[in-house]
Amino acid sequence: MFEPEMVEASKTGDVEQTRIVLELLEYVGRGGEQSQRRLASELGVALGLANTYLKRCVKKGLVKIRHAPARRYAYYLTPRGFAEKSRLTLEFMSYSFALFRRAKADCMAALEAARERGYARIVLIGASDLAEIAAICALDGGFVITAVVDANIAAERFAGAPVVRNMDLLAPPPDAVLVTDMRTATATAEAAIAKFGAERVLVPALLGVPPSDPRRGA
Repeated sequence: MFEPEMVEASKTGDVEQTRIVLELLEYVGRGGEQSQRRLASELGVALGLANTYLKRCVKKGLVKIRHAPARRYAYYLTPRGFAEKSRLTLEFMSYSFALFRRAKADCMAALEAARERGYARIVLIGASDLAEIAAICALDGGFVITAVVDANIAAERFAGAPVVRNMDLLAPPPDAVLVTDMRTATATAEAAIAKFGAERVLVPALLGVPPSDPRRGA
């Protein structure tokens, strides 16, 4: 899924909370061997935070706890918990589809700016969901994605293109770069501008680089 930086700051907490509660309910609903430590691992949060969310769900009547042998506990969804899981699933899917449509539109706008400048060979900076969407848009628009720059993944290819660890390894230089780093978009854009010049750096609007910033490429 998209990282929280992809949404407005006022909505970030709500989206992340929805994700955690939904995944918690899904975990409990699967049954089987359960522990708060494993729950925390599934949710990708600290043990204390997982315990806090579990207690909230119990208090709201979404989850019940019963004692099991050897001082263990078993968790199960209440009818209200099943209903809430279904509601949150639909809500999160709706949000995800809306975000996908926006991401696609923003990538297409950035690539159109590249086309107007005569650029055809594009590098994506940041392996992410946004990079995958950008790669699809590029293919549809007749662009060539020559590489994806990301130092944090082990894969040799991403979104159909070779992965390089940093911008200094790009050879030959691309016509333009499209920022698809969803965690540190502003810092990544600044580094790309320093390397290639503002004219050759494209930034999808939803990444949050201020519209008044003259460094924006789209």
